[in-house]
Amino acid sequence: MALTSSDSGLIVNNSTLREYISTMANDSDVTRQTTTIDHEMFYQTSQFVTGLILYPVICIPGFLANILTLIVLSQKNMLTSTNAFLSALAVSDAVKLANDIIYFLVIVLMRTNPTVANKAFGYVYPYAHFIFNASTCVSSWLTVSVAAERYIMVCHPARSRSICSRKRSIITSMFVFIIMTGMALPSALRYKTVTVTNPKSNETTYNVNLTDLWKQQTFVKSYTWIIHLLRCIIPLFILIVLNFCIINALRKTRANKKLSSRNRVTFMLIMVIVVFLLGITPDAVLSTFLGFGYHEANLLVKGIREFTDTLLAVSAAGQGQEEQKDRDGKH
Repeated sequence: MALTSSDSGLIVNNSTLREYISTMANDSDVTRQTTTIDHEMFYQTSQFVTGLILYPVICIPGFLANILTLIVLSQKNMLTSTNAFLSALAVSDAVKLANDIIYFLVIVLMRTNPTVANKAFGYVYPYAHFIFNASTCVSSWLTVSVAAERYIMVCHPARSRSICSRKRSIITSMFVFIIMTGMALPSALRYKTVTVTNPKSNETTYNVNLTDLWKQQTFVKSYTWIIHLLRCIIPLFILIVLNFCIINALRKTRANKKLSSRNRVTFMLIMVIVVFLLGITPDAVLSTFLGFGYHEANLLVKGIREFTDTLLAVSAAGQGQEEQKDRDGKH
């Protein structure tokens, strides 16, 4: 049967439509590939800038500052209730910074010995993630404890003598360490190390996967909100309120020269709190309101995480250095 003009036109139109759809599909694939490449470059650049440049500059001096803090605050004339909290905070921050220094060493190995780096990352990361969460939780509530004690001393000086004591500060710090470490324990079960063997080359590589527990969405959503409420949101709210009350009280007592020494210490503690707030807020937003993960997240989120984690390192290092500055100013 011969084709009519309308039939041939239909064939041409169908052929054109198929070519158009094919072109659109190819363009979509190219766009996705380009986006993936861009995100991978962003992640690699972020990892290089933070892991190889910022971390050693921030973490090593910060770690040493926290160690010096512990040495100085252990002297007899420094055994006060506030310094007991600051000593505990220095321990928590030093653990956090030591964890970050290990990450820096792994990044160095990735550039020098990828095989060893791959094995180190596979075995270290699950534990490093737990240490990260535990130390951050502990630091959050120790900072709240410092702010609460300073609020009592500044706003209720008459009652502070009976409420604030070194013994109570030590007991409170121990409770914070135990409870917050316990709350962070499920994060130690978040990842597992898996080995993958290439049958052709017989080469073994190490990877990190989510455990079965962390594949249960009900548990993940519930625990994520609970831990970040305790680690970020509730401490943030309390610190903002206490800081406002402390600053307001300082304005009223600024003219009193007898309180100048106490006020100077209070201003130092306010700076410690502000540094902590600036460091933890971006991480709180990413983890809770945006619901982003960590190792299992996409490359864009992992690149952003590199910078938010760096801010947490700045917070841990900055607190120790602020305390060191205050002590230098006293001598």
